[in-house]
Amino acid sequence: MMPLLQFVWTCWKLNLTGAMEFRLSFLMTAGMMMVNNAVWIFFWGLYFQRFPVVNGWELQDVMMMWAVSAGGFGLSAVLFGNAYRLASLVAGGQLDLYLTQPKPVLLHILVSRMSVSAIGDVLFALLLYGLFGDRSPLGLLKFVLALLIAMLIFLFFVVTTQSLAFYIGQADGIGQQLFNAILTFSTYPTGIFSGWGRLVLFTVIPAGFISYLPIGLLREADLAFTLQALGMTGLVTAAGLWFFHRGLRRYSSGNAMGLRM
Repeated sequence: MMPLLQFVWTCWKLNLTGAMEFRLSFLMTAGMMMVNNAVWIFFWGLYFQRFPVVNGWELQDVMMMWAVSAGGFGLSAVLFGNAYRLASLVAGGQLDLYLTQPKPVLLHILVSRMSVSAIGDVLFALLLYGLFGDRSPLGLLKFVLALLIAMLIFLFFVVTTQSLAFYIGQADGIGQQLFNAILTFSTYPTGIFSGWGRLVLFTVIPAGFISYLPIGLLREADLAFTLQALGMTGLVTAAGLWFFHRGLRRYSSGNAMGLRM
């Protein structure tokens, strides 16, 4: 286990070192993502000036929803950035390099790349938590748990959708559309949805388990919802692992030669 953890840690350090090589570009990329998120926060702030409560949601709840959603996505893209281009790697026959290495294939793929812009999402989430979150030890612990749940749901939902490339070939488009769906709906209060829409958000596209965390975990610590969120996280994780490895048996080599330094 220790050699594997050292391998992952080394990959993360090398990814960050590579990103920091061009520091101005790094700062601008991460900074623009923070500005992009801040624009949405500005409009939510204007909305809550006119309507202080929306189906039980207050401004602080929406801010923490954005913190959890942006932070969860940011961590998944920073630490496991290749998940978001897995379909192109499969379709292009570029998995050969990872298959020849004595490391777990999926883990090796995921940690081999980071998204620089997603660092801005992580910093933005921490800023929102510092401004609106519960900064007590218990509040911090709950926030970390919420980030972990959101990160795993984002990560393995994307792994599942991107792994469609093993079965249908080019799956970049559908994978991106499904990712946009879960990301978008994770930044809207679940209280505005009802009926079939609410059912879809807690089953097919499990964005509801991310967006409801500020109410069901951070504000009230609802045990039933927390257990359901943990259960869905485990289910999505297991589904992503199973779907990827089942598809890997169908993979055809691209006969490409490559070298990683």
